[in-house]
Amino acid sequence: MIDVAISSFDDLTPKTAYALWQLRQEVFVVEQDCPYLDLDGRDLEPGTRHVVLTDGDRLAGTARILDDGDVWRIGRVVLAPSHRGQGLADVIMKAAVEAVTDRDIVLDAQSPLAGWYAKFGFVKDGEEFLEDGIPHTPMRLTR
Repeated sequence: MIDVAISSFDDLTPKTAYALWQLRQEVFVVEQDCPYLDLDGRDLEPGTRHVVLTDGDRLAGTARILDDGDVWRIGRVVLAPSHRGQGLADVIMKAAVEAVTDRDIVLDAQSPLAGWYAKFGFVKDGEEFLEDGIPHTPMRLTR
């Protein structure tokens, strides 16, 4: 059974937090071959929210919502390889966008996915740039 929840760091169980970090490392660091420090301290910030998509007792995907002051920032959007191709990334993004309604939302989309983010109302908001060798496009959803 697919379920989506929005949690602060303090509301995550240790098992869930570990699963989130493991999935992010599996996909971003290993699969995409981008060695970087995923545990950057921002998961712990009081305003940070974690979108947690589960399939029964298994983590299916996640995203992180950061409070950047004048805007919200969505990042670390990731789906487990076992759950890709089922439209579940849409569930994650819809929940993330609906979780924060009082300010604009920004994100740095991997450029091939900019069209997908546009489905949720995001538009290009700057010039493409390289991050860890991957082209990214800054995008904004104006509220």
